[in-house]
Amino acid sequence: MAKSDSEKHKSVASDRSSSPRLHVHVPIIYARPTGFKGLYQHPTTQVCMLAFTCFMCPGLFNALNGLGLSGQIDSKISANANAAVYTTFAVAAFFSGSINNKLGSRLTLILGSTGYSLYIGSYLALNLHKNAGIFVISSGAILGVCAGLLWSAQGSLMLAYPVESQKGLYIGIFWSIFNLGGVVGAAVSFGENFRSKTNSVDNGTYIVFVVLSLIGVLIPLMMTDPNKMIRTDGTKVTTPRHPSWKTEFYLLWVALRTDPYIILLFPLFFTSNWFYTWQFNDYNGVLFNIRTRSLNNFCYWLSQIVGSLMIGILLDQKQLTRRTRAFLGWIVLLIMVFAVHIWAYTYQRNYTRESTAVENSSFVRMDFQDKGYPASICLYILCGMLDAMWQTAAYWMMGAMSNDPVKLAHFTGFYKSLQSAGAAGIWRADAVGLPFMNIFISTWALLAAGLIFALPMLYLRVHDTTTLEDEILYVPFCVFVDFKMVNK
Repeated sequence: MAKSDSEKHKSVASDRSSSPRLHVHVPIIYARPTGFKGLYQHPTTQVCMLAFTCFMCPGLFNALNGLGLSGQIDSKISANANAAVYTTFAVAAFFSGSINNKLGSRLTLILGSTGYSLYIGSYLALNLHKNAGIFVISSGAILGVCAGLLWSAQGSLMLAYPVESQKGLYIGIFWSIFNLGGVVGAAVSFGENFRSKTNSVDNGTYIVFVVLSLIGVLIPLMMTDPNKMIRTDGTKVTTPRHPSWKTEFYLLWVALRTDPYIILLFPLFFTSNWFYTWQFNDYNGVLFNIRTRSLNNFCYWLSQIVGSLMIGILLDQKQLTRRTRAFLGWIVLLIMVFAVHIWAYTYQRNYTRESTAVENSSFVRMDFQDKGYPASICLYILCGMLDAMWQTAAYWMMGAMSNDPVKLAHFTGFYKSLQSAGAAGIWRADAVGLPFMNIFISTWALLAAGLIFALPMLYLRVHDTTTLEDEILYVPFCVFVDFKMVNK
């Protein structure tokens, strides 16, 4: 007998209440814009603009640090300033994902980029006024907060714009352009100081850096609203949600609770800036004169372009499964870590902090025209490649865990927070005079430990494709809202 409309309604309602709700995720495909607008709003274009923001700001910060002692003679001011940068960075980065979701990526990028101009300008002030050390350290503390904002916004956008098969390539493109900042900055420094007889850079170098960093502040104003972005496969970039501040901070815990395997990457995150102290201050900064330090700096950041593209291409090989690519990338990193540090040990065992002190008139810093220089620069080039591979692989691993920009903002916040905590500790250790060998051994050991802890995460968490469950960060919140709507 046929059912009446009321009986049908009751039957459907009964079925809904007695059976679990099934949500089927069917992506909506949008038509991409054409012509100039299509080119301007293409994910590759926007990632390039994002990269040039970082080129002008943290890229030049890297160039300054890569000179060794930030281009100065006194290692304590540089080391303490970097300790201040990374201490405040560690705190700010932990919550910067939430701030980015609240303010939006463009505003967050603008606020984040301003700190770099202030910090670089503080070294110009130090060149003009020798008692400006406190100003440099204070600027470093401010920069740490700004850097936390910038890198959280950068990580969220860079990982959200590409489709899954292009993430390694986009990370490689970003890292290549970003590292051009270090290359250009190092080239400027080399040209400015080629005939220098002192061991610190001149005012002209700092002035050029300040002007370029101010240009970087303006680039986010010209970027496309992320809400209007469409990926190359026609899917729309997920619009960041803006719950209350209380909810946002709570979701930091939710991100850990719903995806606890991210904890296995924490040691890898922690050590991802640790090696800079030995490379910049305790190798380049103490063994070479200022013009050679500038040349080394140029080669270091240039080699990062090669390293990031190499690992990016490997991690995007379509003929291999994503799990296979993950393990191959891990093996490459393991080989690089041990090759670089076994070679570096042959140098480090021959000098100490005391033997290379400025007060030791018998110690002569190496020049690029000296006989032993080619081998020294080859080691530094490998250090640069290892750095780029490590950072690129870290971003790729996070991208393999989710495509949701809000979730990725929290992941990159964890990444930058732990990265900065490690850097703050080792820069401070350098400032108080910890022996070079201790810093070197700790660098080697922590890099190896980071890879060991990451291995089970790759085995247990990286799949051949990202599932819908991997996308959802706000599961409890969404279920609660869904429940309220269904039972209204």
